[in-house]
Amino acid sequence: MDALVRTARTTGLFYLGLAITGMFGFLLIRPKLFVADDAASTLANLVAHSSLARVGVAFELGIVVTQALLAIWFYRLFRTIDAVAAGSIAAFGLVNAVAILGSAAMLGSAVTVAHEPVGDAAATVQLLYLISGNLWTAGNLFFGLWLVPMGLCVLRSRWMPRPLGWVLVAGGVGYVLAGFATYLFPGVPAIAEVLTVPATVGEFWMIGYLLIRGVRRTATASPEALPAT
Repeated sequence: MDALVRTARTTGLFYLGLAITGMFGFLLIRPKLFVADDAASTLANLVAHSSLARVGVAFELGIVVTQALLAIWFYRLFRTIDAVAAGSIAAFGLVNAVAILGSAAMLGSAVTVAHEPVGDAAATVQLLYLISGNLWTAGNLFFGLWLVPMGLCVLRSRWMPRPLGWVLVAGGVGYVLAGFATYLFPGVPAIAEVLTVPATVGEFWMIGYLLIRGVRRTATASPEALPAT
């Protein structure tokens, strides 16, 4: 297996890791603990399910690790195509990872307060979870921004299907708009949900293509396209 395909598949593995940690941490575990309109219930959940809460923090940290590594590997994969776009993928991805790192610290603090109460423990825990959620929402701007140069690199490289590149660009723009929509139209969450659909399609398509195909074989024909190892 040549260096370029190997780099592409490693990138796909990190992307799959990001998807798995995000799904378990944010989509499955968090809703079981956080009750948006009931601080007492959130506190009770953290006390009754402390192991699950700590696993949720671990998954949040897993998101940080996988996204940071993924950002670096995307740069390795695309830097010979467009150094600025590849660098933008890495920079935006790392900023988003820092935002999720802050979220993980908030969740960890909530678990600590739940078991070692300080003042109004229920209110404090609820506030920490709210800040964590808003770090996700604000950080998603950079998650959207990293999809745009990712799509441009796909289009310029011709290593992957061109429709994938356009879907990633559209998904990135949609994700950024969804971030604004969440705060501008809080009573209409469907707007943000619809805007993020192209990003979801593009991400899973990208993961599948990187893992199964890597890059088109024609991309490995020219030695200058191979990343340094």
